[in-house]
Amino acid sequence: MPTPPTAPDFDRTAPADPPGLRRMKRLALGLLLAAAGVYGVATALEGRHPAWGYLAAFAEAAMVGAIADWFAVVALFRHPLGLPVPHTAIIPSNKQRIGENLANFIVANFLSTEQVLAKLREADPGLRLAQWLAEPTHAQRLAAHAARAAHYGLHAVDDERVREFLRATVLRRLEAVDVSRLAGELLDVLTADRRHQAVLDEVLRQLGRLLDDEALQARVAEKVAAEVRYLRYVGLDQVAGNLVTAKLVAGVGRLIAEMAEDPQHPIRLRFDDFMADFVDKLKHDPDFRLKGEDLKRQVLGHPALSEYLQGLWGQLLAWLQDDLGRPDSRLAARLAGALQRLGEKLLADEAMRGWINQQLVQGAPPWIERYREDIRRYIVGRVETWNTDEMTRELERNIGRDLQFVRINGTLVGGTVGLILHAVTQWLG
Repeated sequence: MPTPPTAPDFDRTAPADPPGLRRMKRLALGLLLAAAGVYGVATALEGRHPAWGYLAAFAEAAMVGAIADWFAVVALFRHPLGLPVPHTAIIPSNKQRIGENLANFIVANFLSTEQVLAKLREADPGLRLAQWLAEPTHAQRLAAHAARAAHYGLHAVDDERVREFLRATVLRRLEAVDVSRLAGELLDVLTADRRHQAVLDEVLRQLGRLLDDEALQARVAEKVAAEVRYLRYVGLDQVAGNLVTAKLVAGVGRLIAEMAEDPQHPIRLRFDDFMADFVDKLKHDPDFRLKGEDLKRQVLGHPALSEYLQGLWGQLLAWLQDDLGRPDSRLAARLAGALQRLGEKLLADEAMRGWINQQLVQGAPPWIERYREDIRRYIVGRVETWNTDEMTRELERNIGRDLQFVRINGTLVGGTVGLILHAVTQWLG
């Protein structure tokens, strides 16, 4: 994986000027010295021919332009010749303002909410996520990273101190639970809108199916026949058993049919009353709550429960560590397959990808607003901590070569302007 770029470290000693900058500085200085030499020669020979006057005017103006532009370029980074001339050493004197302006520029032109959201919509993250996950190598790589992280985490928590902490924490949390009230609230939810009647219907249906089983009917008949032994002497014991069994099956069948047709059947109403009373006692009856707490303390205080929890935790950790530590981990393979299938399903489901994009676009503005100011403050603070001299030198190293062209152009342009002014003066004179 490539190393991400880092901000320049202006707190360390900067290297010398690069060769290109040194070469351009020499060239600009050489032009200034050449102009000075030409000016001296042309001035000395000006009386011999009018052309020397033109050349002297060119060289004089070139020197002025070169020196003026040298002063301007140097004034950006330091005081020219060390003289504290006002409005020089512009960059060192305005480091804080430069940092603030740089931060404001980046935030305003790159991190506005509209710009980030437009880029987010253009990126189509739902499609990119689907394509990335659908690639088998990507899914396997992600699953492998997850498996390594899980293996490390499990190895870290496989410690007696962690096990004791978890055991104590779980037991402490269980001790704080009001079992009776919790059970009452749970049953209250489960029995709302007479949902418990469906449970009663299912119980009766299962009872009917059970009694319809011929093998069970035969066993019931045998039990009834065994209880009426006095009828054995007249040979009616088996007949009585079959008759009772038939009556039982028929009775259950009729009961189920009646209850199915009548929502206000007495048994249903009694069942409603029983459940409502039971839920009320669980939630409000002190005796029920005391019995529940007593039962909970007996269970939690039993040594077997602590041993069971520790053993279960140890076995689970051992199995997970063994599987996740192998190159052919079954869990990692299953996770990779699940991730790849997820990517394939997302590729085939445009509506789901649209939902992902919509959620990201809707959820992004608060995060952009929150972190944009953090980024701005970070940039301002980072520039503020830079060493002023090293920052100035680093900027000069990076843009100084281009600034030397200002000096060179100033020399040539100044000389040309001086030549033109001299020519116009001579023409007018």
